Amino acid sequence: MQDFTFYFKTGWQHIISWDALDHILFVLVLSAIYLLSNWKQVLVLVTAFTIGHSVTLALSVYNILKVNDSLVEFLIPCTIIATAIFNFFQKDFTPKSLRLNYFLALFFGLIHGLGFANTIRFMLAKDQSIGWSLFAFNVGLEAGQVAVVFCILVASFLIVRQFDFKIIKFSIKRSWWVWALSGFAFYVAVNMIIERWIF
Repeated sequence: MQDFTFYFKTGWQHIISWDALDHILFVLVLSAIYLLSNWKQVLVLVTAFTIGHSVTLALSVYNILKVNDSLVEFLIPCTIIATAIFNFFQKDFTPKSLRLNYFLALFFGLIHGLGFANTIRFMLAKDQSIGWSLFAFNVGLEAGQVAVVFCILVASFLIVRQFDFKIIKFSIKRSWWVWALSGFAFYVAVNMIIERWIF
């Protein structure tokens, strides 16, 4: 149980930290197109992302898959940019029009899993129960991602929906909110790509 708690905290801290800005940005841009009322869809979306990165994380930890670390660090902001561009071209936000988002989450999760592997591979090298520890790490990651998504959805609930506080009346269009979050993530990701350029 102590091992589970340790690796859970490691997974949690790998998301809830400044060093995980690229992963947080991806979760941000992935969930930017949803509102609090869509929480079930977002939960499925985050789970798809978790499944994706769990697969490559496991393959990497077990030395079945090896990819250059510099290439992985370069590709992660590319996933942010691709998702942001997808958001910019959304004309409506119906569940049918957003189905592609699940595939983006799953596919790009594979890339992010390789990034997580850089952190945990050496920690698990001498671990006798790699499978259990890997599971705990992934649960911690999932919990951290859900916490980030929850904050984003609450913000969208407060900003996109219109509230009358007698004195203050404030709201913005949903599309503006999506573009603002996606634009911010796009800008930061472009700078990351420039810093991590490998070609």
